[in-house]
Amino acid sequence: MNRLTQMIQEDMKPALGVTEPGAIAFAAAKARSYTNGPIESVLVAMNSGMYKNAFTCGIPNSNEVGNVFSAALGVVAGDCEKGLESLANVTPADNEAAQKLVDEGRVKVKLSGITSEIFIEATVKTASDSCTVTIRDSHTNIVRITVNDKVEFEAEETEKAENLDGQPGGGHEIHNYTLAQLVDYVNTVPASELEFISAAYDVNMALFEEGLSSPRTTFAPYLKEMNGGEVFSKDELRTAQLLCNAAIEARVIGLDKPAMSITGSGAHGIIATMPLYAVCKLRGLPEEKLLRATALSYLVCMYIKEYSGRLSAFCGCAIAAGTGMACALVYLNDGTLEQMAHTINNMASSITGMICDGGNQGCTMKGIVAVDAAFKSVEFAMHNTYIYDVHGINGKTPEQTMRQMGLIASPGMVGTEKTIVEIFEDKLKA
Repeated sequence: MNRLTQMIQEDMKPALGVTEPGAIAFAAAKARSYTNGPIESVLVAMNSGMYKNAFTCGIPNSNEVGNVFSAALGVVAGDCEKGLESLANVTPADNEAAQKLVDEGRVKVKLSGITSEIFIEATVKTASDSCTVTIRDSHTNIVRITVNDKVEFEAEETEKAENLDGQPGGGHEIHNYTLAQLVDYVNTVPASELEFISAAYDVNMALFEEGLSSPRTTFAPYLKEMNGGEVFSKDELRTAQLLCNAAIEARVIGLDKPAMSITGSGAHGIIATMPLYAVCKLRGLPEEKLLRATALSYLVCMYIKEYSGRLSAFCGCAIAAGTGMACALVYLNDGTLEQMAHTINNMASSITGMICDGGNQGCTMKGIVAVDAAFKSVEFAMHNTYIYDVHGINGKTPEQTMRQMGLIASPGMVGTEKTIVEIFEDKLKA
């Protein structure tokens, strides 16, 4: 199996609700699994991106939102064996029990620092036991478990690879490839290696249908109205807007269907896939073409995201996943490598810098902007209209441009991240 196929397989995971509340619940549930007796206290420390993304985020099987309630549900009813779907079986009684813990002041969260790198440390204490679970780098990557002051598990640290240009920062294996190599892989990899990607469409379409039928969504029904009252109209852009953003809205308000995530985010996974499905469906393109395009979309998303950091102050959903999806649209249009590079320039020069103020209903609006920007960027690039390399953050190569897009987030927007979190804390005080 090609290494790029393996990278996609390792990264593509179902996630119930926004990934950050799921990760918080998973960490808390894992710590709870090592303790016995009534819970005395729960403390979850997390980095700013985790704190921000879950701040007002809907929680599956609950009408509550946010970090504290995610942790409370995790210790009450979380199934740590289910990873990011740890809250799949939550009941009304579980919500009541979690609320009781919150009301009694037994569950607290704290900010561990301003950083784009994922960090969660959940500590659960009972009268007889104490367990701390530490997660780093990805949402379910446990690096240490301490039970009653004894280390039960500790992962070995792995060295990060050098980037394509030999510079520090990023350090992910994906950066050892060029855009040309990614496109060559997509064109030549055996179709059978990509069949697993079809699961993303099964999962994301089920989420879309949940969003469209739910009385809790507001954007979804109006997006359908804008599309002539149809799910699949003759308008590719409006159909793509509907499929993509009804699914995003369903996810961020906490409806009970998972998204297929990429780079640790359900919204990234939705934006990277659903507009492509709309185009292929309306044009009658074969499934193999869709799967190859999706592989490219995922890989470009990963390329940018692994420079920016998994959780940062810029909207990776729009910028990283949107750019990946835009390159895949060029592929579906039978465009050239040069046109993909021009599309990347158009995306870099337009929506780079869009802020992330957490996983919330605003993600739906950001998704609408991302789809529009992608379709317009591709249309311009296919007609040899693009922002030249000399301008702005664009580089001499698409690899440089994608790297510089990522650097805008980390380290570029660390101050922005701090300001966003401060605004959130002021809202809590008010």
